[in-house]
Amino acid sequence: MNYAQIRQYDVANGPGIRCTFFVTGCSLKCKNCFNQEYQDPAFGQKWTEENTSQIIDYLKSDLLDGLTILGGEPFESAPDLLEVIREIRKASDKSIWIFSGYTFDKLIEDETRREILKLCDVLVDGRFVDKLKNLKLKFRGSSNQRLIDLKKTFERGEVVLVDEDSL
Repeated sequence: MNYAQIRQYDVANGPGIRCTFFVTGCSLKCKNCFNQEYQDPAFGQKWTEENTSQIIDYLKSDLLDGLTILGGEPFESAPDLLEVIREIRKASDKSIWIFSGYTFDKLIEDETRREILKLCDVLVDGRFVDKLKNLKLKFRGSSNQRLIDLKKTFERGEVVLVDEDSL
């Protein structure tokens, strides 16, 4: 798995102050993607155990509310990403948000991707659709994208959206 960047502090990609990392590689190629250079899976650097340790150390800070994983398309590196998230989850109970151009229904068809979702708290799902772009939306770029509460979704067996007023 390659990544383009790690941000110790990020206020744009989830509630509060978050640590973020951007996985590279995406075959979806959404029109006007805001991270086009991250579509190349060879872009960036190879993820290492030191990167995982760095994220875990960042999450120890009381300033941080959680972790957000973006791309590229994180789920196109699912086997490697699963191992990284497992290590992070062992060390931290802070919230984990993950973005994907794939929908929840598509992601849960694959066991590895489903396991990733079970370790996360919120999924921002759906492709970016340029015609549906809306800069007033919280934490997403187009109106077709959803903020899914993963814990409640798995408990109830149906998609449960995040109460955006609570963010």
